[in-house]
Amino acid sequence: MADDSALASTTGSTSLADSSIFDSKVAETSKENLFIRSTSCVEEEMPQIETRVILVQESGKQEELIRALKTINIMEVPVIKIKESCPGKSDEKLIKSIVNMEIKLPFVKMESVEEFKSLDSPEFENVFIVMDFQDSVFNELYKADCRVIGPPVVLNCAEKGEPLPFSCRPLYCTSMMNLVLCFTGFRKKEELARLVTLVHHMGGVIRKDFNSKVTHLVANCTQGEKFRVAVSLGTPIMKPEWIHKAWERRNEQDFCASVDDFRNEFKVPPFQDCILSFLGFSDEEKTNMEEMTKMQGGNCLPVGDERCTHLIVEENIVKELPFEPSKKLYVVKQEWFWGSIQMDARAGETMYLYEKANTPELKKSVSLLSLNTPNSNRKRRRLKETLAQLSREADLSPFPPQTPKSCTKSSKNSTPVPSKQSARWQVAKELYQTESNYVNILATIIQLFQVPLEEEGQRGGPILAPEEIKTIFGSIPDIFDVHTKIKDDLEDLIVNWDESKSIGDIFLKYSKDLVKIYPPFVNFFEMSKETIIKCEKQKPRFHAFLKINQAKPECGRQSLVELLIRPVQRLPSIALLLNDLKKHTFEENPDKSTLEKAIESLKEVMTHINEDKRKTEAQRQIFDVVYEVDGCPANLLSSHRSLVQRVETISLGEHPCDRGEQVTLFLFNDCLEIARKRHKVIGTFRSPHGQTRPPASLKHIHLMPLSQIKKVLDIRETEDCHNAFALLVRPPTEQANVLLSFQMTSEELPKENWLKMLCRHVANTICKADAENLIYTADPESFEVNTKDMDSTLSRASRAIKKTSKKVTRAFSFSKTPKRALRRALMASQSSAEGRSPSSNEKHVMSRLASTSSLAITHSVSTSNVIGFTKHGYVQLSNSTGGRSQNSWFRSVLHSAS
Repeated sequence: MADDSALASTTGSTSLADSSIFDSKVAETSKENLFIRSTSCVEEEMPQIETRVILVQESGKQEELIRALKTINIMEVPVIKIKESCPGKSDEKLIKSIVNMEIKLPFVKMESVEEFKSLDSPEFENVFIVMDFQDSVFNELYKADCRVIGPPVVLNCAEKGEPLPFSCRPLYCTSMMNLVLCFTGFRKKEELARLVTLVHHMGGVIRKDFNSKVTHLVANCTQGEKFRVAVSLGTPIMKPEWIHKAWERRNEQDFCASVDDFRNEFKVPPFQDCILSFLGFSDEEKTNMEEMTKMQGGNCLPVGDERCTHLIVEENIVKELPFEPSKKLYVVKQEWFWGSIQMDARAGETMYLYEKANTPELKKSVSLLSLNTPNSNRKRRRLKETLAQLSREADLSPFPPQTPKSCTKSSKNSTPVPSKQSARWQVAKELYQTESNYVNILATIIQLFQVPLEEEGQRGGPILAPEEIKTIFGSIPDIFDVHTKIKDDLEDLIVNWDESKSIGDIFLKYSKDLVKIYPPFVNFFEMSKETIIKCEKQKPRFHAFLKINQAKPECGRQSLVELLIRPVQRLPSIALLLNDLKKHTFEENPDKSTLEKAIESLKEVMTHINEDKRKTEAQRQIFDVVYEVDGCPANLLSSHRSLVQRVETISLGEHPCDRGEQVTLFLFNDCLEIARKRHKVIGTFRSPHGQTRPPASLKHIHLMPLSQIKKVLDIRETEDCHNAFALLVRPPTEQANVLLSFQMTSEELPKENWLKMLCRHVANTICKADAENLIYTADPESFEVNTKDMDSTLSRASRAIKKTSKKVTRAFSFSKTPKRALRRALMASQSSAEGRSPSSNEKHVMSRLASTSSLAITHSVSTSNVIGFTKHGYVQLSNSTGGRSQNSWFRSVLHSAS
């Protein structure tokens, strides 16, 4: 702004300037840079000049316009101050400004161009009001450099009580006032000139070169330096239609072309002029991304089509491209796709170019352990080495590499381990590890999701409304603060371990805080989940935001909903660990009673959580499992447990049951129930009288906590191995790992989906975000796994014989039958069959049979009867010459045993 003192201290002349004196550069100068003086000051230095408004043709017939003019008595007038040069200098300087002057004459009407000559005079400051900026009268006034405005300007000034604005160019409305536009990608000069003219008519300013003052870039293509700079600065990039549509609404009062609702309709979509193809994605993901592409202005073609401009690659799956891409084709990671949608503009491809991974993978190294040798000892040694390698990786210290709080405190990576690790220390260490992992996940939720969503000045505007952010995250920061303190206290205890130190005191210390922070989050978790789903469907930028973060390592490729469910699961998990810790604490230890109080305090917290939120359907499914599996442990029933998936398999090894056995796996959120198919259900195991449920069809084998699963092995598909996988398990009672191998027979669930699901819940149980680190791909030879003989006739016969031998052993096993009941059965059967009492010789034989621990049947000529025991008692089989053969007898035993 020019200074008042500068004019007061110099001698010179001031004159009222006609608008023709100002060129376009003067008109584009903002009012802040112009010298504005009061009318009284100007009158002292300049002659009195009258100002007037001239209504041209149709504008003089508008009653609303005439009423508005009667309320306006001031207009902005340009003034030029000629500053004289200093002594010894010949140059002069023009000081340009705008002043407010009164309209002393009433408005004048003009019907034709001929009247213009009589009205044009340097003694008057004229403002012409024209209804149509495209007729011949307007063109004549424009050529004469007259000051022309449209009716909307007058109506707007009258409504707001402002003076008629000054503009060196014709100004029809102010819908683009204070907007600075730049153009790119226009090759037709006529089209560009038309757009520039319309912008000027609506009060906008044009810049040839793009800079930080440009508010909008009007682009006819998505290439060029201006486009890239606009994307980097977050400047809105508009289609040419934006200007045309704004001009169509030029007569609307209070209309502004920069309002979000109107402007967003004409933004250049991120994928305009782009033809995308997708490689390495599942069918569901690919369909979703193709739909998003069309919503964002792009098109899709199959991979390899020469018309494609971009190839989007899932870098975690695709290790090598199926073809050599052309130089015109951008091969980018999926982050480019989602990043473009998030910031509502096409991102620069150079930052997201796909590069072939050259780092060796573990699964490749595992497959290299396979050696083609017939030597069984070498195979066993190779299998042992493979398991040992995976064991070492599974047993790596999970302590995060953080800096100790003080110099006297050793790092957690070098935590002093007792010479003989007690069970109490082991559980305490697991409690600290899971708490540390849980705190890291909460930090990820806050830093990766909540903080970026709450940031001001986001490109393209806020992704979510403040109330939506509050609904989604709720009390997560408060939960994070409390558990950070709990983790720090547990860290101090573990680093300076002593059996007498109290762990229960730590949770009693923060019990009131837990009661305060958890119920609000857990009670509204379903609402939080629904808000995420709704916003993800309705807001593509939020959907892209979630996709980008889900692919980041610190997120473990988990969705926001999967991360937010951790607080719901954490308190029951802590209660179970404290219960386990109490079991391994001696009675004389003071922490025994403290742990009981801590467990009770956690139960109080959980009782404050709305019981109605529990999933009754999940509980019903657990009861169904209990009824279906004979011998199922009662502790499977738990309020925090839910059934995730049921999978039918066949055992491929010696664990958990014989090879070829049909095994059903019930995956719960924290454990795995393993049950085998029962053989023909016998009367002893029939349901009680009046029970409407069918007899149990499965037999319980093992209920395994998911924390015991160290690795999940995805066995590669070969000619001899189909649909196989294995679990590397470390039971607490074993010193070495156990390998459980299975072949999936469920057709509705793909193996890949099942393994990912299993790994996700294992990671949830141990509070780790990187679930993918639990799964490895391995060759079947490395673990001696094959499914080739599962369906062969010989294999089925072999398994049948093996099962038969077990059935026979069980049927004739006297060691498991009470001797007294056995004697009664033998004596009663003999008496009823022959109608006489058993002889002393027969009593001796029965006594021998009842007391022996193994089956021994001696065929002799003197023996007339052989007793075969069944579920109903026994069958009497003749061994005489006219009786059945031994094979017939054996088949009878098999039938009775089944």
